[in-house]
Amino acid sequence: MRFSERTGWNTSESELARAYRQRREAGLPIADLTASNPTRCGFRYPASLLAALTDPRALDYDPQPRGLPAAREAVCQYYASHGVALAPEEIVLTTSTSEAYSFLFRLLCEAGDEILVPQPGYPLFDFLATLDDVRLAPAALVYHDGWQIDPDGLRRAVTPRTRAIVVVHPNNPTGHFTKPWEAEELAQICREHELALIVDEVFLGYSLAGGRGAGSFAAGLDGVPVFVVSGLSKIAGLPQMKAAWIAATGPEKAQALDRLEVIADTFLSMNAPAQWALPSWLESRVEIQQQIQCRVAANLAELDRQLGAVPALDRLVCEGGWYAILRVPALAPDEQTVRALLDCGLWLHPGYFFGLPASGWLVASLLAPELEFRAGVGILANYFRTAL
Repeated sequence: MRFSERTGWNTSESELARAYRQRREAGLPIADLTASNPTRCGFRYPASLLAALTDPRALDYDPQPRGLPAAREAVCQYYASHGVALAPEEIVLTTSTSEAYSFLFRLLCEAGDEILVPQPGYPLFDFLATLDDVRLAPAALVYHDGWQIDPDGLRRAVTPRTRAIVVVHPNNPTGHFTKPWEAEELAQICREHELALIVDEVFLGYSLAGGRGAGSFAAGLDGVPVFVVSGLSKIAGLPQMKAAWIAATGPEKAQALDRLEVIADTFLSMNAPAQWALPSWLESRVEIQQQIQCRVAANLAELDRQLGAVPALDRLVCEGGWYAILRVPALAPDEQTVRALLDCGLWLHPGYFFGLPASGWLVASLLAPELEFRAGVGILANYFRTAL
């Protein structure tokens, strides 16, 4: 049998993953500072959460490609809470932001076209782009007393095959909120080169002290086709419910939405119970967001407290989301450092996982329960005190 080249990935277990699995199987303690699944981090969910799935209307099969009107209206109410007025006709429901990206890649690109994506960034787009026959080009974020886009670098990265720029607002894992001046630079670049802007706002509700952004991009940018993707995975801490959407604004919006409707109609992937439950889940998001924000703030304060006693360790500025990037002494490639820390009972991401250089960078999730997080940071601080 012959398989498609687009699925010719190396899926063998990495040495790091094997070491982590073996330590867990041996029952040895691990402070896991990679945790990004809120359903496994000890947060309290409403006891009535699943009751929303019992709506009897879900027994009727009513295939609507853009999604049920009640669900899309609930998404509009969510944006209204961010000061943005949208109509249900501007929303297309999807089962995940991954599916939303795939729909948009198919909408905007021919095979071999390019999408500019932010770096550092979450390692998701490579697989999606390969499956949709799209090429990715890095759009580097730069760091100087905080993260920011590099407009000149973006312009240099644009080629005749470029079709869109992806922005994650706030970025994962840098926590960078796109500022108003950056939004205008992005708009100017898109207008100059006739590009679309795809904005991922799953972390929009998670700002940290001092974090300020340009608001939701669903408000649109003058003369730019903007497609905002978001969903319940982060907004309501419900990754298992598989509910997300695309909000479309800007020139040729009607044609874009008509084409997205055909794409969505081809799959009809979102189930009726989740669509009928979506309004209830969006209404309940405030409670879980408050819990996550309190956890993230407490862990960030603990991280800064312990790192303050180890001058060689530095935490980069983060304005939102639930990750922190650490600058550490480049004593060895980060993969070796992460393995050594695992042997001490701490599990962290190596920076290269997110597109950072291969040495001198670690990435920590701020979602872990506070006692586990404190213990993990203590292991990190002691390791570098001893190593230096």
